[in-house]
Amino acid sequence: MAALRETIKMIKEEFTSYIRSLQDEICSALEEIDGKAKFVEDHWERPGGGGGRSRVMEKGNVFEKGGVSTSTVHGEMPEALKKNMKTEGKNFFACGISLVIHPGNPFVPTVHANYRYFEMYDEAGERIDGWFGGGTDLTPYYLFEEDARHFHQTQKAAADKHGEDLYPKYKEQCDKYFWNHHRNEARGIGGTFFDYLKPDGQRNIEDWMAFDMEMGKSFLPGYLPIVEKRKDIPWNDEHRYWQELRR
Repeated sequence: MAALRETIKMIKEEFTSYIRSLQDEICSALEEIDGKAKFVEDHWERPGGGGGRSRVMEKGNVFEKGGVSTSTVHGEMPEALKKNMKTEGKNFFACGISLVIHPGNPFVPTVHANYRYFEMYDEAGERIDGWFGGGTDLTPYYLFEEDARHFHQTQKAAADKHGEDLYPKYKEQCDKYFWNHHRNEARGIGGTFFDYLKPDGQRNIEDWMAFDMEMGKSFLPGYLPIVEKRKDIPWNDEHRYWQELRR
């Protein structure tokens, strides 16, 4: 039991450090390719425990608006969350990074990403459950097959390092999760989406953390080459109208 507690403590510390480092890396890379806009940082605290740092950029050369945020929060589980998760857990811990990037040029795609870790505890403070989750998906306004191929190949290459069964499974989950039923169409070209990654017969919690971190690291190699290739394509009001319609 003591060894398990030490492992879980290490995971929380390592993943928290990882998301903050990834936030720094992503923000620096986006600022560099934009060449004008800078992220403005806001530190916040959660009344029940923990907090985070939100970063927003806007009106850049490339990006119209974007946010990259990290949070590490803990405390008593809200009743709405307990009801939604169908659990009697008393307290929780959660940390993660989330981002949404909207370009100005309609030929550059919007992108979403989220990588997170969640734990629940009982009345005595003992951990009763924990899991990793996350994903990245791309939403182009104008489709380029080579961009879609590059994005998915990057996702697959990262996932394959941890098992060739993972990418097909989580690509399919992404396709289902981001299907707009009212339009009967996908939100974009998909990516990967996964949740409730817990120890099983193949992978322990440390394996899942390594996988989650690998997928987060694949964000910049998957997105930046597409931005670089499309950011200087000339566009007009008609292209902009279509972008706003799709957004």
